[in-house]
Amino acid sequence: MGIAILVVMAVGVVLMLTRVLPTAFALGLMAVVIAAVAGAPWVGKEGSITGTVLQTGSALLAATMVAVLLGSWLGTLMAETGIAATLVRKIVEFGGERPVVVALGVYVVAVLCGSITGSAPAAMLAGVVGIPAMIAVGVPPVVAGGTVLMGLATGLPVELIGWQFLADAVGLPLEQVRSFQLKVFPIALVVGVTYVLVETRRRGARHAWAVRAPSAVPASKRVRRGDAPWFSLVAPLLPIVLALGFELPIVPSLLAGVVFALVTTTRPGRWGETAMRSLYRAFDVAAAPLVLFVAIGMLLSAVRLPGAVGALRPIISAVSPSGPVLFVVVFAVLVPLCLYRGPLNVYGLGAGVAGVLASGGVYPVPAVLGLMSSYGQVLCVSDPTSTQTVWSAQYAGVRPERVMASTLPYTWVMAVGVLVLTSVLFVA
Repeated sequence: MGIAILVVMAVGVVLMLTRVLPTAFALGLMAVVIAAVAGAPWVGKEGSITGTVLQTGSALLAATMVAVLLGSWLGTLMAETGIAATLVRKIVEFGGERPVVVALGVYVVAVLCGSITGSAPAAMLAGVVGIPAMIAVGVPPVVAGGTVLMGLATGLPVELIGWQFLADAVGLPLEQVRSFQLKVFPIALVVGVTYVLVETRRRGARHAWAVRAPSAVPASKRVRRGDAPWFSLVAPLLPIVLALGFELPIVPSLLAGVVFALVTTTRPGRWGETAMRSLYRAFDVAAAPLVLFVAIGMLLSAVRLPGAVGALRPIISAVSPSGPVLFVVVFAVLVPLCLYRGPLNVYGLGAGVAGVLASGGVYPVPAVLGLMSSYGQVLCVSDPTSTQTVWSAQYAGVRPERVMASTLPYTWVMAVGVLVLTSVLFVA
C-alpha cells in the first residue's frame, strides 16, 4: 500500500511538472486517490473521503486563508493609496545615483512588502517603481529583479500569513512557529544583504538613463501622483509590531493594518468606497492561493489518515536520514526538488510530505517545521515557475531562469543555514 501511495504522488508530480493539471487540481485529485488507496471509506463522519478529506480537509487551512485575504487587502490598499510607491520613491531620492544604496533601499521595501503578503502582489508593490529605479541608476536588470525577490524571502520569516500556514500545516502552536521563524530572520537578512552588496558590485553599474520617460510638463508644474502621508508609511510595520510586541492574534493585527492604511490616506467621506473597492480587488489577488490552500488542506487530511500513516511510516523511516549531520547534508542536497513544482515544494506536494514526516513520527514536529521553512526560502526566490519570480524577471526584462541562476547560490546557503538551525535545535 505504501508503494502505491508513493506512485500516486509521483504521478501527481508529473502532472504538475508537465502542466497537464494545475497544481491545486492535481493536489485535490491526489488527496482523493491517496485516501482511497489507504482504504478510507467514501462516506462516513470520520476517516472517510467525503467527510474527512473533502469536507474537513477543505477547511483545514481556514485560518491561513483568512490571513491571506486580509494580507491581500492590505497589499491592495498600499498599492491604491500610494504607500508602497511612496516608500520606494523616498528611498530612491535618498540614494541618488548610488546603485548600492538604491538597491538596498528597494530591498528594505521588499522586506516590508513580503512581511505583509506573498507571491506576485508583494513583488509588484516593491518592484513597479523599484525595479526601473534600480536599472536607471545602473543596477543590472537580473540583479534588480533578484533584489526584490531576496527582499521577499527576507520578509517571509516575519510574514504573519506564513506563520499561520506553517502552524496549520504541521500542527504546532502559533507561538512556537513564531519563535522559530524569528530565529530564521537573521539568517535570511544576512544572506539577502550579501546578495545585494556582492551582485551589485560584482556585475558593475551600467547606467540606463533611457528608462526614464521624458516629460513635456515643466518640473515646476509637475504633480507627483500617489504620494502618501509620511505617517501612513508605517502601515506595513503595524501588523508585525502588534503581533510581536503586543502578542495580538494574526487576524486582528492585519485588520489593524488595513484600518490604519485606510484612515491615514483617505478622506473620511471615501472610506467606505475605498475599503470596498480594495477588498474586491483583494479577492482577485487572493483567489489563486485560496484555491491552492483548499487543495493542500485536502492532501494533508489524506496523508494523515491512519491507513496512509501506517503504510508510509516504514518506507519514510527507512529512507530518512538520521542524526543531525546527515539531516543537514541530505536535505541540503535535495533543495532543488522544491523547484519547478517538484515533490518538496512546500506549497504543493511538499506539504503532503511534511504531513507524512510529522504524523508518522519520523522527525519531531518542530524539525518538520524547520524543513518546510528552509525550502520555503528557496521557493520564494529561485523557483522560475513561481508567480513572483516570473513577474520580477519579466518586469526587469530578463528570463526567470537567469534570475534563478543569480539567486539560487544565495538561497541555497540560506536553506542550509535554516537546516543547521533546525538540526541544532530539534534533531537529536
